[in-house]
Amino acid sequence: MRTFLTGFSVGWAIFILVMLLASVNGMQNGFTNQFNDDATNSIFIRPGTTAEAYGGFEAGRRIQLKNDDYEYLKSSFPKDIEYISSRYFTGTTARYKAETGSYSVQAVHPDHQIIEKTLITEGRFFNDADVQNRAKVAVLGRKVAEDLFKDEEPLGKFVEFNGLPFRVIGIFTDDGDDNAERRIYAPITTYQRIYGNTNIINQVVLTYNPTYDLTRALEFSGKLEDLMKRRHKVAPEDQAGINVWNYAEAFDNISSFTTVLSAISIGVGFLILIAGIVGIGNIMVFTIKERTKEIGVRKALGAQPKQIINLVLLESVFITAISGFIGLIFAWIILSVIGPTIDTPAFSNPSVSLSTVITATIILIVAGVLAGLIPAIKAANVKPIVALSDK
Repeated sequence: MRTFLTGFSVGWAIFILVMLLASVNGMQNGFTNQFNDDATNSIFIRPGTTAEAYGGFEAGRRIQLKNDDYEYLKSSFPKDIEYISSRYFTGTTARYKAETGSYSVQAVHPDHQIIEKTLITEGRFFNDADVQNRAKVAVLGRKVAEDLFKDEEPLGKFVEFNGLPFRVIGIFTDDGDDNAERRIYAPITTYQRIYGNTNIINQVVLTYNPTYDLTRALEFSGKLEDLMKRRHKVAPEDQAGINVWNYAEAFDNISSFTTVLSAISIGVGFLILIAGIVGIGNIMVFTIKERTKEIGVRKALGAQPKQIINLVLLESVFITAISGFIGLIFAWIILSVIGPTIDTPAFSNPSVSLSTVITATIILIVAGVLAGLIPAIKAANVKPIVALSDK
């Protein structure tokens, strides 16, 4: 019973350690999944309202991006930019026969499909020719198509957007949420012409060269921010006038956060494990005390000190390994059964890697050796005559 209870503490320590590390992975998966519906090397350029006076302009000036900004960025960084698109946001009341609904519209360039990871399930996304010709074509989200067309085939049909007919050329799905599939995509030039031949855009979104590491990615987004602020006469330290947001920043923050959590989890697990090791060392001391005569007989019959040490260490490693493996297997079973069913925005599929299991196994063996080392040395130093006369 004494051995069982002490072994239980080691098994519990390994169980807690594995579950904590799996929980950290689950949090990291949840954070990562929130960005899965966009390319992970994306940069967003958003205009705002200046917070500081600069260049002869007063504070509170509304910054407005235009087509020239998009063209300038596209032509200025051909080696740095992979894909680029401007965005024009609006809403529409869509009608097909007797069905109507209100939806958001994103008027964009063709590259937007890759940046947003838009998955076309039927038809196609619009192309450069559609943009140049200001074609009245649209790509509907899956939910929009279900609302308006029910069981009817939508491709090639005309849908009225605020009374203007647009031909449906594609249906898409999105790895985000259902709201992403209640969206309509259309050529940006078409919507700019509809709304008074404007050249205004609401955002520029792009992906940088995928070979860039974190440092170079952040340097590039910093360069873009400085350039755009100079173009629009925004103070360099004014973060409200123009915001350039790089996904690399989010992943860097997530990585730092999960690294700290992992370190804390490992620390807590090791502290619990140390308590178990001390417990096993304690019972090995009592075991040796109770078996002093046995050790004396062994040494009297010619047993070498290293044989006594091996005897104690093997018992210690056996108790530690068996207890730890039970805790490890129990944690693995729980994660295998429950882990895949957990999928929330902040926590998804907690799991541990094979390297974690191997590391835990090594820790168990080392812990067993450490737990039995001092008692083993003590047993090896027992003199046969003293051991045999022990009462």
